[in-house]
Parts: sequence; structure tokens; C-alpha cells
Amino acid sequence: MLTRRQMIATTSTFAGYAIAVDKVLAQAIKTDTDGIVAGDQVVKIGDYEMPVYEARPATGKDHPIVLVISEIWGVHEYIRDCTRRFAKAGYYAVAPELFKREGGVAQIPNVQDILKIVLAQKREQTLGDCKAAVDWAKTRPNVKPTAVGVTGWCWGGSTVYQVAATNKDMKGAVAWYGPPARPYQGAAGPVTGFDLAKDIHIPFLGLYGETDQNPKPEDATRFGELLKQHNKNVEVVVYPGAGHGFYADYRPSYNAAAATDAWKRCTDFFAKNLKA
Repeated sequence: MLTRRQMIATTSTFAGYAIAVDKVLAQAIKTDTDGIVAGDQVVKIGDYEMPVYEARPATGKDHPIVLVISEIWGVHEYIRDCTRRFAKAGYYAVAPELFKREGGVAQIPNVQDILKIVLAQKREQTLGDCKAAVDWAKTRPNVKPTAVGVTGWCWGGSTVYQVAATNKDMKGAVAWYGPPARPYQGAAGPVTGFDLAKDIHIPFLGLYGETDQNPKPEDATRFGELLKQHNKNVEVVVYPGAGHGFYADYRPSYNAAAATDAWKRCTDFFAKNLKA
């Protein structure tokens, strides 16, 4: 059986998710914990204990909260590193392990089995666990509970649309190459980002790649146009020559120029909408 790394390296795409990840660790950016506090925590939801990874500045107060939503790989080291990056930028960041109810995905060796878990997850469960993570984050030390934003990559980017449309705590949303056509199965049937565009009224920033196949740039553009029909604070950026996973510095898809610009746009966006 292939190891997780071998499986990732030999698979190109599946169901719209970029998966090729050889040369992984050589490219990885490492964010240390100097000046921040970071570690694993648990959020209790009834009898269930949801693992989360948190990172926050070691000093100061009134830090805005950023909910960090992973790709299909769960809260692996790259997502933890991104969470620390937000802490370095002055935010309290929390990344919930949204697949743990089904046993988690970290030890599953093939992408088909991972996707069985991810794609079968009910919308209500995902949104409920995201809300629980935010409610818990608002009780953490030195946070500003009225300033909450959400961000996520790939599957997490699609989940951003769901959270932005339904969670009233949110003051801003940044989605990284999340397919707006991706359906979330719920009690009332499947719901896509396109379906929810009319319900996203908070400031929104979408970051996409020109050569991405899911979402294709025309899907990103269409989604932005739908958002702008009901929301005046929308920006959609499509990076020339960038593909899916252009921010993922542990993948060959990493595009340094696009990633650098997108990170600046993301942190500037949150500074404007959460820190002002």
C-alpha cells in the first residue's frame, strides 16, 4: 500500500482537489513560535471533544479572531503553520479538526477513502462545529470577541462560503481557491457557494488561480459577480499563471509571487475589517 506521501505525490487531482505533493518538505515555510503561544486544545460539543489548534500573540489584548479552515487533509503541519502566521500578524487563530468525528483523515493512506469522509460530511455538522470553534475562541484570553473572520483553502475555501452566509459573528471572509460549485449535503438538499452568494453580506475577498481547473477562473468571476449583486464589499483576484494550491508551499503547485501577494491582500483585508 502506498504511504500517504507517495499517494499524494502520484495523484494529480480528484474531485477538483489538487493533490500532487512531492518535493513537499523541501519547499515548506517554517513559522516559529517566537512571540506567540501555540498548541493543541479541545473544544467540548456535548459529549464530543473536537481537537483544535490555536495560535495567538504572547502579549497584548483585543486580538481579532480568525477561524482557519483546512483543505481535505485536516489540520496537518501546513495548516498549523498558517495558523501561526496569523498569530504573528496579530490575530488569535483557531483551526478546528472538522473530520475527527469520523475518525480523522491523518492516518488514511489513500485519497479516495479521505474523500469518502469529506464529501459525505453533513453541512449542518460542518457549520455546527465551525460555530462551536468560534464560540470557544471568543472565551480565550485577550481576544476581541466582536471581531471574527474566516479563511480557508480548497475544501476550506468552499466552506468559507457556507460559514460567511450563515454565521452572524463573521465580519469578513477570505476564500482561497474554493470551488463555489462544490455541494454541501444537508437536510434540505445540496447547497453550493453559488446558491449562497445572495446571503453573503460581509466583506469578502476571493483568491483564485488562472490555470486552476476547479474552480476555473470563469467560475470565480461568476461567483464574484453574483456576490456583487447583493454585497458592495467584494474583491475577487485571479492570479495569472497560478493554479490550484498556489499558496500551499508544501506542494509543487506553490507560486511564490501569487502567494506573497495573496497573503498581503489577506492580512490587509483582515486588518481593515477586523482591526479597524
